[in-house]
Amino acid sequence: MSDGAPTIQIPRWIQLVGLPILALIALLVVGKVFHAVFLFLVAALIALLLDPLVRALERLKIPRGFSIAIVYLSFAAALAVVVIALGVIVIDQSQSAANRIDEYVTTDSGQPPQTGVERDVDRLQLWLDTHHLERIDIRKQGQDFAESIKGKDVEKYTSEAIDFLRGAAISIFQLIFSLVLILVVSIYMLLDLRRLKGGVDRRFPPKPGQPGLVLSMEQAVAGYVRGQVLLSLIIGSSAGVGLWVLGTLGLAPGADKYAVVFGAWVAFMELIPYLGPWLGAIPPIIYSLVVHPISAVWVALLFLGIHQIEGHVVVPNVMGSALRLHPLLVIFGLLAGAELYGLAGIFVALPLLAVMRAIWEFFADRIQFEQWRGGVVPVEVDVEETRPVKPVPPEEPPEAKVAP
Repeated sequence: MSDGAPTIQIPRWIQLVGLPILALIALLVVGKVFHAVFLFLVAALIALLLDPLVRALERLKIPRGFSIAIVYLSFAAALAVVVIALGVIVIDQSQSAANRIDEYVTTDSGQPPQTGVERDVDRLQLWLDTHHLERIDIRKQGQDFAESIKGKDVEKYTSEAIDFLRGAAISIFQLIFSLVLILVVSIYMLLDLRRLKGGVDRRFPPKPGQPGLVLSMEQAVAGYVRGQVLLSLIIGSSAGVGLWVLGTLGLAPGADKYAVVFGAWVAFMELIPYLGPWLGAIPPIIYSLVVHPISAVWVALLFLGIHQIEGHVVVPNVMGSALRLHPLLVIFGLLAGAELYGLAGIFVALPLLAVMRAIWEFFADRIQFEQWRGGVVPVEVDVEETRPVKPVPPEEPPEAKVAP
């Protein structure tokens, strides 16, 4: 090569035999230890993402070990603040909702004294009667439902609930163990990442003016983060503007007042692939149902349109530009991640594709396959030595007999 970078030439016999066998062995091994491989991949992505911050602290003359501790403690503190704030909001709103439900079901008002649910049931029954649907008896069906619940096997439901809670507890324990393991592995990777960079750069020197392999991988992960932030801003702003328009036009009364709050919620939920868009739509739809049930239809149509544009236009193009990947490859990566490891696989799919793209670009001109030349393949043949045979002269024709 012109820059003197070493190349790896793969002979033809390895291409024909060795590479397929290695691919088969790797597939079998990864299938057996897929969970462990996935945890190490997540830890590696975290290390690549946080290494620029650690290097920035090192430039301030802070030892690498202390820099890593500062970065992780800062992230842990920020996460704790967010969780506590969300917990307080959720608990407060849940308590308010529980009080309203309790008042709706138990508090009597009016003449004759009735609870809110009884009054609404009477109104619904009156509507059914006036529309020639008097055969539908709401009160009777409610009583039958209550009696059917009482007649069920309570012990069976209790045992099922206990089994569900036991399974949930085991799943939570496994999740916590996996998170702790990812944290420990990523710390070890960060501690040795500088040494790894030096070794890789010595073995495969980067081209002049271009970053090394590990630095290219870090830039790829950073590009994914920038693309995800931009995606959240676009979708959150679209939802906020759409709700403000619906509220201004009177199609969703009051939505314009909370457009900023709902837009911020949608932007935050957009960080969760696939599930995030639907989770972001739940609070606005519930609000519209409470304020004016018909307006929930318009809000649902708004989010349905946003999600369709997001999935088919925004995500492929924004993430494709940020990761320098084709939109079809982005869609395939998300679907493949979901099939392989569910929601966690979706989180890892795009940054992993970005890292793989960086590795491919780095080694594209450093790996050469021995060419398969066309034509006849020369074959060596052992020829026994033979003595030269003296040529026999052609036999002279017999002389013609002359008649006397």
